[in-house]
Amino acid sequence: MILGKVQGTVVSTRKCSNLVGYKLLLIEPYYGDKSNIFVAADSLGAGIGELVLITTDNTTQYALDRSAPVDAFVVGIVDAPPQIGK
Repeated sequence: MILGKVQGTVVSTRKCSNLVGYKLLLIEPYYGDKSNIFVAADSLGAGIGELVLITTDNTTQYALDRSAPVDAFVVGIVDAPPQIGK
């Protein structure tokens, strides 16, 4: 899983029918290389600036409510930034 911050949205009026109903978000990783922004599908309603928990790769399909061509999916909206070393 990846912890990331929502930086924006992707608008696509024409897309695979299995993607209809998912919001597409631009995610910046919270740790590591901040330039590796990627797209994740969301059904929880995360907004710009929120910290989210993302599942990726083959585990993504377990989180979806239907089969869709998605390799990153928002599975949680984080209430507070992690506290490391405390």
